[in-house]
Amino acid sequence: MMSTVSALDGLADALTMERRALIENDADLLVRANEAKLVALRAVEAAPPQAHQHERIAELAELNRANGALLARRHREVRWALRQLGRVEAMPAYGANGQVGAQSPRRALGVG
Repeated sequence: MMSTVSALDGLADALTMERRALIENDADLLVRANEAKLVALRAVEAAPPQAHQHERIAELAELNRANGALLARRHREVRWALRQLGRVEAMPAYGANGQVGAQSPRRALGVG
């Protein structure tokens, strides 16, 4: 069984990796960071922090919130880029009536 300190260290490492992936726009690293974060969170659940570790937990929670804000910003950037290309980010495959949804208008980016 992993110690609480090791579990929190693993979570800190995963959050740091996640931040680096978001800053560097590295999708592969982001996937690995998220996997590491899930493993670390399971370890923290298995070895609950002691009362004297609450400050560290608060610091890690703040890092997680900061990563969430950066992720939201990246998400907005992707949506904007997709709109510029005449695409929509997510279109439902089927409408409420069970029919395939309408296609989004496409914009020609060049003459071929």
